Amino acid sequence: MTGDHQTLTLLLFSVFVAVTLGITTWVSRRRQGSAEEFYAGGRLFSPMENGFAIAGDYMSAASFLGISGLIALFGYDGMLYSVGFLVAWLVVLFLVAELVRNCGRFTLADVVAARMRERPVRIAAGTSSVTVSVLYLVAQMVGAGSLVALLLGGRSEAAQAWTVVGVGALMVVYVSMGGMRATTWIQIVKAVLLLGGTIALTVLVLLRFHGDFNRLLLTAAERSGHGEAFLAPGLAYGGDWTSRFDFVSLGLALVLGTAGLPHILSRFYTVPTARAARRSVVWSIGLIGGFYLMTIVLGFGAAAVVGPEAVRGSNAAGNTAVPLLALDLGGGADSTGGTVLFAIVAAVAFATILAVVAGITLASSASVAHDLYASLRRRGKPHSEVTVARVAAVGIGVLAIALGLLARDLNVAFLVGLAFAVAASANLPVLLYSLFWRGFTTSGAVWAVYGGLVPAVVLVLLSPVVSGSPDSLFPDVDFQLFPLQNPGLVSIPLGFLAGWLGTVTSAEAPDEAKHAESEVRSLTGAGAV
Repeated sequence: MTGDHQTLTLLLFSVFVAVTLGITTWVSRRRQGSAEEFYAGGRLFSPMENGFAIAGDYMSAASFLGISGLIALFGYDGMLYSVGFLVAWLVVLFLVAELVRNCGRFTLADVVAARMRERPVRIAAGTSSVTVSVLYLVAQMVGAGSLVALLLGGRSEAAQAWTVVGVGALMVVYVSMGGMRATTWIQIVKAVLLLGGTIALTVLVLLRFHGDFNRLLLTAAERSGHGEAFLAPGLAYGGDWTSRFDFVSLGLALVLGTAGLPHILSRFYTVPTARAARRSVVWSIGLIGGFYLMTIVLGFGAAAVVGPEAVRGSNAAGNTAVPLLALDLGGGADSTGGTVLFAIVAAVAFATILAVVAGITLASSASVAHDLYASLRRRGKPHSEVTVARVAAVGIGVLAIALGLLARDLNVAFLVGLAFAVAASANLPVLLYSLFWRGFTTSGAVWAVYGGLVPAVVLVLLSPVVSGSPDSLFPDVDFQLFPLQNPGLVSIPLGFLAGWLGTVTSAEAPDEAKHAESEVRSLTGAGAV
């Protein structure tokens, strides 16, 4: 990229960082000592504010960069992410949002521990939540590195590395200083910027083809080199039975995983009532639905305007399709319009990454402090939970930076698919069993979490993602034993099965009184915090 691109993009990015740091500093002057203030922002946000914040949390770098890149490279099959991410919200709306708000205080473990022995349940759910959060964080770090490599006009590994470190440092500052209140306002600002930028690009793509979406699709198919196969199922997932099973596995993970994501569940505690939580989801579905429809236009637009070869040449995983599309729509690399539009899109993408990592880091540090530390600490003078959460944010940031450097050549949407698979395998079974199964026990809860978490992580380690192929994390070694790239098809049923087995083989009798109490609380809100 030219010096103009770099200067303008860095200027816009600096403005966003300055604004968000200003918000964080302003919020940090308010009292952040209580757990309710730090984890839930005092539960003072309106449904509309929380809906925008949820949308900001959910519309990540994977959505903005990864999905459009996959559609540009694989056409129809790339749309699975758009459809899966959106349909998942129906599960959240009908099964999770209101009940979780009524039953919990800050984390997923609160919901489960309401009717179980707390210590083993909190340790299991906390471990799972941190694992999911770190996987999700890695995707955002990879997106940041890809953007900077494009911005600096090459594959500068040093630039990517320093970007990942910088993003990690900023997210630690946001979380440790501002807590949930600052994180929420950063999410709202980012959601408005991202939706505005996406709308502008979508309009420009449609104007380029005079509003003829059919012509856009046909042009994309012609430039793809695959012809009509680009617009039909099977290009990415139809080659053999293994890829078809991968398709089903990924679809299951996307649709079921959202309801188990810790940073999404924690957003329901920032509103005052269960009704407000439900209305927040309605707001977020409208915003997110519109956004994912536009990613389809941007993906096919990148294929038609930029071409899959140019996209793949810039970044093999397709993560830079949208910035390249913006550059072309603005008039090309040497034009003022192209420079401005590229800079805006790159800055919005950076803002997206920063906002999302702040939300995920807050949720995972809450799990460490509220669930793991509170369960494992020894007697004596304990440290404040909020202090532990701030320290945990630093540790999680360091871990995410290290893994982000390792996985920098993978597609960000694909990496998020792995996080969704772990969430659907470990968190969703224990959550649904706790809410709806009268006979569920503590043993069943622990088995459900580990019975989904361990297989999901092990299968990923033994999959083509890690070894055995040129695109793996470790291409020079081969310990691949599991053929699917996404473990959801196997690990999600295992999570539900383990929860059932742990319950029916347990000598522990279910606590009928606690179940009745939690059922009334979940359905009516009586006694909710």
